[in-house]
Amino acid sequence: MEITLFNIRLVTNHENARNMSRTTPHTRQESASALVQALTELARTPRLLVALDFDGTLAPFVDEPLRARTLPEAKAALDRLQRVPETWVAYVSGRPLASLARVTEADDDALLIGSHGVEVRFGADGDDLELSEDERNRLARLGALLEHIVSNAPGAILERKPVGFGVHTRKLGAEHARAVHQAALEAAASVGGHLTVRDGKDILEFAVREANKGDGLQRLREHVHATATLFAGDDVTDEDGFAALRPGDVGIKVGEGDTKAQFRVADPQAIAGLLELLAEARERWAGENSVSSD
Repeated sequence: MEITLFNIRLVTNHENARNMSRTTPHTRQESASALVQALTELARTPRLLVALDFDGTLAPFVDEPLRARTLPEAKAALDRLQRVPETWVAYVSGRPLASLARVTEADDDALLIGSHGVEVRFGADGDDLELSEDERNRLARLGALLEHIVSNAPGAILERKPVGFGVHTRKLGAEHARAVHQAALEAAASVGGHLTVRDGKDILEFAVREANKGDGLQRLREHVHATATLFAGDDVTDEDGFAALRPGDVGIKVGEGDTKAQFRVADPQAIAGLLELLAEARERWAGENSVSSD
């Protein structure tokens, strides 16, 4: 199968170069070839984990978060991967677990990491997130303050999460969004105690529990005993995931911004094409090695 990949280029900063065994290519064609080669090699690993961010990676951004869905081409490729023995697909997101399960249309056996690594669901197994009295009190105070801020900023949305809040400003102009973010930061500072603050794409998040996508990726790796991992993401919060990758793993940044990932692609459409390529290579590996699901 031949796939044309647009705007694929290799990250060439020194930090990433340390984790790469291949010579750094300099042209777009060479970069695309290096990425295809990396995925082809990844497809031959004995136990493959495909871990993916959702918004901006598998699905385009939308104004109503619960209306987001995986691109059909990406979903078809992920379905193929999940049918290959010794292959696991997982979703790693900042969304609350319930929201992530809904937009990914995940079944009961799905591997889900929500709330930036705080929430974990491996099939029927999940983490107990019982909050302490201090955590509940701080969340209540912060929630009341953020609710007041958002109610006075038409277009802003307050998302309640199991261990915190997200202030969405996608529908606001840049200056208005900055003002809302500043007010929210001041409100959080007034609550006291430790809060984890994450500044993402059109969202400012606060949490009373600290975890990140790198932690989630490590738990996934241990759960499935992966020998190699693909991780792709588009946001600042995905950098913890890229930092957790090991030699032989593949990290793909979607869109602009500084990154620790080895590779970069333009958009979710490019990710869909790469997943199709990976699915075909993985199916070929399984056939050549007589790997079955029995």
